[in-house]
Amino acid sequence: MPVTLNSVLQVVIFLVIVLLLTKPVGLYLYKVFNGQRTWLSPVLVPVERFFYRLSGINEEDEQKWTGYMISVLIFSVVGMLLLYLFERTQQWQGSFFNPQGLPNVEPQLAFNTAASFTTNTNWQNYTGEQTMSYLTQMAGLAFHQFVSAAAGIALAVALVRGLARRSAQHLGSFWVDLTRGTLYILLPISIVIALIFVSQGMIQNFNAYTVVHTLNGQTQTIAQGPVASMEAIKDLGTNGGGFFNVNSAHPFENPNALTALITILEEITLGAGLFYMFGKWVGNTKQGWVLWIVSAILFVIGVFIVIPAEQVGNPLLTSAGANQVVSATQAGGNMEGKEVRFGITISSLQEVTTTATSTGTVMSFHDSYTPIGGLVLIANIALGEIIFGGVGAGLYSMLMFAIIGVFIAGLMVGRTPEYLGKKIERKEIMMAVLALLVSPLVILGFS
Repeated sequence: MPVTLNSVLQVVIFLVIVLLLTKPVGLYLYKVFNGQRTWLSPVLVPVERFFYRLSGINEEDEQKWTGYMISVLIFSVVGMLLLYLFERTQQWQGSFFNPQGLPNVEPQLAFNTAASFTTNTNWQNYTGEQTMSYLTQMAGLAFHQFVSAAAGIALAVALVRGLARRSAQHLGSFWVDLTRGTLYILLPISIVIALIFVSQGMIQNFNAYTVVHTLNGQTQTIAQGPVASMEAIKDLGTNGGGFFNVNSAHPFENPNALTALITILEEITLGAGLFYMFGKWVGNTKQGWVLWIVSAILFVIGVFIVIPAEQVGNPLLTSAGANQVVSATQAGGNMEGKEVRFGITISSLQEVTTTATSTGTVMSFHDSYTPIGGLVLIANIALGEIIFGGVGAGLYSMLMFAIIGVFIAGLMVGRTPEYLGKKIERKEIMMAVLALLVSPLVILGFS
């Protein structure tokens, strides 16, 4: 399968940018979660401490794994109920936050959406601009895009603490990790990226939908709203869940190639940085780079299967007389379901990234990909977020595989398996295997 030089250069440039961002992002994550001073500390430390006083949290107190887990569950359940309340009461939110007068979301759909966004699944069984008010989108959905991502990072940080310490009786405080992840990482980056998005033509307003007259005398309703603020965190937090029905294929959500590049970088950068943070935390950065390289290899394999497959196109259409040759005047290949302003390379790179990292931000229609291209996307989903992965999930999923790999290697050479100076014995391997089997067992069981 041929692949153009243009495509190769785009992928190489993208990977070089990710590589260059990995270490500084990882170092920043390490400082934030160890309570060290960062360049944002003078501004954010007073805000952080205010939240602790407001909620009665002592940042020096640490939790055992049971307390940490219970905190995650309580926070998730309360947040889910809050989102459900927003959805079920949006018809009374007023003309400013609901200028279209959208009705309350029906109970089953509201519950489905609340559960989905709380768990960072962000599966949408509705048309965004016709279902959710501005307040529900911002204070409900976007709120969960922040805190579900922060919770995922917090869980990864807790696991790293347990591996790095000689005795892991305590794993830190979930409330402190959640606050720092949101305040020092997700919020400031999202604000900067949202401003860049607005400068590129992404909309951000509270206007009512605009009705325009088309050239053939018909009318069309143009939906709008606070889009840029939601787009920034939806990608950074590997959430997905678009403001509009067609997600990031919509020009208001993704105006041009620059916003597309930033979107793809957002999806992968924090996951890559967490690998370096892990290596730094355990005192051996090589361990972090090994996980990064494994992810990068799997990622590159996927990209260089999908792009050539899409550029060749469907041979059945060629035999029917369609011209699918790549040239200076046409994209060629399989352009079905893809935006012309992005083309095959950016679309394919995005879909490999979004399925590898479990983001769910789509710029093209997965079902329109060639059989082999679609197979890669499904395989990425089935792998369970190990290729850089969702924020936090990629790191702890890869660590589970590392523990199992070390255990098998130890059995083969007849030595007691160890990882990071800790023995991998019956209990550890049972927990690692259980963690990896939960997802496929649940999927196959319900299927």
